Amino acid sequence: MYAAFVLIPLLLSVYYSFFKWDGIGPMTWVGMRNYITVFKVPDLIGTIFNAFRLVLWFSLFPVGLGLVIASLIHRVAPGRFGDLVRTVVFLPQVIPLVAAGIIWGWLLSLPGLVNQILRSIGLGAITRAWLGDFDWALPAVGIIGIWVLLGFCTVLLLTGISKIDPALYEAARIDGASWFDEFIHVTVPLLRQEIGVCLTVTVINALAAFDIVYVATGGGPGNSTAVPGIQIYILAFTEQQIGLASALAVMLMILVFVVILPIQRLTRETY
Repeated sequence: MYAAFVLIPLLLSVYYSFFKWDGIGPMTWVGMRNYITVFKVPDLIGTIFNAFRLVLWFSLFPVGLGLVIASLIHRVAPGRFGDLVRTVVFLPQVIPLVAAGIIWGWLLSLPGLVNQILRSIGLGAITRAWLGDFDWALPAVGIIGIWVLLGFCTVLLLTGISKIDPALYEAARIDGASWFDEFIHVTVPLLRQEIGVCLTVTVINALAAFDIVYVATGGGPGNSTAVPGIQIYILAFTEQQIGLASALAVMLMILVFVVILPIQRLTRETY
């Protein structure tokens, strides 16, 4: 099953990337020309830069905030209240990404709730159609990603914290350590594996983003939120450039490996 639905399509994508093909007619061998085109066309290579910008929003913010929230829940809100907070934080993770994109599209529209709140507190001057603004569309998509992925990171990191020996925290408190000292010198170092898993999942979500971006902005305005997943879809199913779409997909796969492997190595347990 894995070979049929993963390995064979993967090999076929690599194979198609060396041809010019519309998906129906005869295939024409073009060698590395599709890969060269990806680097030469600004709109195509720009999607990769946009994907890296999304890494900041989809990965660093959810992991960083997840660490802080998980640590606070563990310290301040144990028991049933902590379980309730964990459930509320995790809820966005179970909402389909398409639904999340539609909901946030309404919230961030010009007459949406976000702008209504800004007007009510005297910040009407900065209101805008956030997902339709060239400068703010990508950060707005990033905020949606934070909302979706924060729960996953928080719950995973909170589970990791619960496995840390409480005696380590007690010893730190006896030595006069503050919450921040405990967080930096006890919690973060002992969550190396969990942080590695969070970074791996969220970075892949950022680089391979499609659903949220497609529903929220469709890659617009212009190409300000165009990411490889969107461009691959357009090339393959709208413009019938299967070879070029396959080349971009192969480059995306290589990019994911190049980014993920160092993360796996750096966060691997060494003791």
